[in-house]
Amino acid sequence: MMRVTRKIFIALLLPVFFNNYLWAASKIIYIKGHKLDVEIALTEQEHQTGLMNRTHLKKNAGMLFIFSDEGQRSFWMKNTFIPLSLGFFDKNKKLLEMVDLNPASSLLQKEVPSYSSQSHAQYVLEVNQGWFKKYKIKIGEYFRF
Repeated sequence: MMRVTRKIFIALLLPVFFNNYLWAASKIIYIKGHKLDVEIALTEQEHQTGLMNRTHLKKNAGMLFIFSDEGQRSFWMKNTFIPLSLGFFDKNKKLLEMVDLNPASSLLQKEVPSYSSQSHAQYVLEVNQGWFKKYKIKIGEYFRF
């Protein structure tokens, strides 16, 4: 009887786990009518890894870092080989500031490009460098899911 109950319990929890996992993996967001397919970084591990060890990012793709609260956010380009633009958004999803970061030049690079936000952000969006400029995204714009 105990084994049957355990199997039923696992069978009921698996869809919940996979549904949450799939939600966290990828999501579509919109900024000023422009669609972006973003990977979601929710956990500390995902925040630390980000777009490391990648050499390509699709045209309208990126990574959205979601934090539990607003705060000063620091990002570095360790083992990141894609030139990126970062957008820092408040709890209401309003764009507060943007910055361009150049990629690391090698795995052995000791001085790694980094940036700390001037504003308190809850969301940080990483996209291909120049994306905000190309689509004329300005400070004060909002993103939505």
